[in-house]
Amino acid sequence: MRIVFFGTSRFAAGVLSYLIEKKQVEIAAIVTRPDRPQGRSLRLSHSPVKEEAVKLLPNVPLFQPEKASIDEFATVLGSFDADLFVVVAYGEIIKHNILTLPRLCCINIHASLLPKYRGAAPIQRCLMAGEKETGITIIEMVRAMDAGPMIERVKVAIPETMTFGELEPKLLEAACIGLSNAIRAFEENRVVKEVQKEEAATYAAKLMPSDEKIDWNHPAVTLHNLIRALSPTPSAWCMIRIGNEEKRLKIKRSLVRRDLQPGKPREIILAGKDALVVSCGKETLQLLEVQLEGKKSMPVPDFLRGLSNTSFSIVE
Repeated sequence: MRIVFFGTSRFAAGVLSYLIEKKQVEIAAIVTRPDRPQGRSLRLSHSPVKEEAVKLLPNVPLFQPEKASIDEFATVLGSFDADLFVVVAYGEIIKHNILTLPRLCCINIHASLLPKYRGAAPIQRCLMAGEKETGITIIEMVRAMDAGPMIERVKVAIPETMTFGELEPKLLEAACIGLSNAIRAFEENRVVKEVQKEEAATYAAKLMPSDEKIDWNHPAVTLHNLIRALSPTPSAWCMIRIGNEEKRLKIKRSLVRRDLQPGKPREIILAGKDALVVSCGKETLQLLEVQLEGKKSMPVPDFLRGLSNTSFSIVE
């Protein structure tokens, strides 16, 4: 099976690494997004897929087009005579002129159990919603976003304390299993495609900076789900006042406390040696791991010890 691989993110790099290791397919070419300036120095940064490709497949053609779907690049891709195009978190909508190039089809790995959570942030949005289960879906790509017929689905359970950082590698493992199964099905000419139910579709919008700020008027469970969806990065945050200074506090882990009587939203109702509990719009939230502006992430007991008995409060 001869493929062209499209991907950009760390998740996509993990899938590419798996394909290289398993040697299940021949990778004819790799397509990733262009290098972008990052940080204060604006130094050009390679995508995780490019880093993996250069390290493991230095002799395979690597392309970084500004737009993958222009006709000139479509001609280049067509010259590889691929059976499949495999697209994983590439970062650009692939248009019809590319979708029709491979002998079999273009397939995409999407990190949700479609048709739920179509869109840019399926992992984070399903955690924000408090889902108990998610997974990956391999679909045939069509013009509509994430709407193509389903070829493989692999489910993953979500414990109520699991963070994005813990769920993503579980989904990567599921993606590799699902892709291997799908490729084998194509090779054996036994692919079954299931049409998605449009009435069940939901949308996972791209994360915005406004999603990260904690509103303590919301129920504790809502905030707990937000915190774990954004952990370890970019992190949910609030502002706290320490003495006369206001600083941003990122919250990495939390626990809903239903055994304590809540006060007013954002009121600290317990700040002992080892525990920090904040009142929410409904119930209370215990903070377990935090990162104060300018400091490293740390367990709450270490954070409390570092305050040296200085008073602090949460501000709006």
